[in-house]
Amino acid sequence: MRSRKTLWFRIVVHIAALLPLLVLVWGYWQDRLGPDPIGEAIRRTGRYAIIFLILSLVPTAVRLVTGSGILLKIRRILGLYAFVYAALHFLAFAWLDYGFDLSFLLPALIDGRRTLLGLAALIMLIPLVITSTNGWIRRLGKNWKRLHRLAYLASVLAVLHYVWSFKELRVAPVVAGVFLLSLLVIRVPPIADLLERRGRRKRLQDDDPDSKC
Repeated sequence: MRSRKTLWFRIVVHIAALLPLLVLVWGYWQDRLGPDPIGEAIRRTGRYAIIFLILSLVPTAVRLVTGSGILLKIRRILGLYAFVYAALHFLAFAWLDYGFDLSFLLPALIDGRRTLLGLAALIMLIPLVITSTNGWIRRLGKNWKRLHRLAYLASVLAVLHYVWSFKELRVAPVVAGVFLLSLLVIRVPPIADLLERRGRRKRLQDDDPDSKC
């Protein structure tokens, strides 16, 4: 029964994650993305990538704060969709905007700090996606966790890429930055240890029938 609920939970997450892409493709196909459809496609895929990248850090934070590991079941799914949207963001930029013309594309990638940060974040996600299977988790052992800490750095670079995408400070990048910072602070060892002890005590209290009397 529990495995069936988990399956349906994952299916709902997949549908929710794919829905923005379907809406974007439909809008592009129907010419409903405004006067700059390519720019809109680039901006939306970038936003979705950052959203899913930050969301992929939420399950561990929830476990530390509440002691519940239910969201850990979808952590890898969220990370995979972060990569999918980041890759689509880059493809929209390199293909739709520059037509893969290296004489124009390479200077655009190299000259700007914004594009370099975004490209670096995407490259960091590649080994995380490759090693996201159970087989790689077994092969790498403790090194798997060390490798996947790259997600923290990739998230920081992605948010900086987002902030520097505008000439002036915008609310959405600031909110993303504050939310990401809070998720990273929770992972600082002394804070994480304190939250984990509290979560453990809370689980024990919830499991103890006498404590509810």
